[in-house]
Amino acid sequence: MDLALLEELQRAKAEKRQVVLATNLTNGHSKLMYPFEIKEENNIINAARSALQMDRPQEVETDEGPVFLNIFNPPLRLFVVGAVHIAQKLVPMAAAAGYDVTVIDPRRSFASDLRFPDVALDTRWPDEALSDLAPDRRSALVTLTHDAKLDDPALQAALRTDMFYIGALGSTRTRAKREDRLTEAGFSKTDMDRIHGPVGLDIGARNPAEIAISIMAELTLILRKGARHDL
Repeated sequence: MDLALLEELQRAKAEKRQVVLATNLTNGHSKLMYPFEIKEENNIINAARSALQMDRPQEVETDEGPVFLNIFNPPLRLFVVGAVHIAQKLVPMAAAAGYDVTVIDPRRSFASDLRFPDVALDTRWPDEALSDLAPDRRSALVTLTHDAKLDDPALQAALRTDMFYIGALGSTRTRAKREDRLTEAGFSKTDMDRIHGPVGLDIGARNPAEIAISIMAELTLILRKGARHDL
């Protein structure tokens, strides 16, 4: 790899951009691709998107010969708003699946090291915390408080980013009330359709551990297949 290409790759990684190093195995020519930042569709771009989505390098055939696609993804991050019982089950599952997890809750009696040992805790208000944490395309948010004073600022901040997943705990009635508030705040139906709520796949979950499993299942579905199950 030449120096200019290496320097560009380092900048892309520092900026947390999803980038692919495409190397022609016949002639050795390499270039960097940013497949999620362009609207173009072709064989190599689609393969590069798939490689990034699956976190797995791929080889693709082209008219110029086989091309190896080496991926450079930012780390997966999960922001959990609400240091509640479900969060206590969800956090270790997400960490085991490769997410860097941050629990956000200004209620210090909830967001304590005793309840969440060895977990990154942020006791600022969610909108302030998310502004500083700068979510990207590899980030996900789950709100679990059932308290509009905490959930709404988090959701509004998330909708202004390109997070791949936004989920909110609550019933269908809760969702309707939340959408009314978001409409008043200036968000569109398209914006609100990004929110998965009630959060998680419908597996009949009843207790905190089962709800956490359903959330992780939905997160994985969206991350790997990019498809909503409810639309």
